[in-house]
Amino acid sequence: ALIKARMKKGLTQKELAEKIGSKQSVISRLEIGKANPTIAFLKKLARAFGSQLEIRFNPL
Repeated sequence: ALIKARMKKGLTQKELAEKIGSKQSVISRLEIGKANPTIAFLKKLARAFGSQLEIRFNPL
């Protein structure tokens, strides 16, 4: 979902990283599932995409 959202905004990994005050390598690790972002970091990503972070529990 992160790659799709980034590409939809026409951003490179580096541009997205700069937009949220991070590094390109962090975005890369997130995109390949090698990082565990904090909620604060996810909020920054959501804002960069013009969205808000929503966390919820769904019944099984």
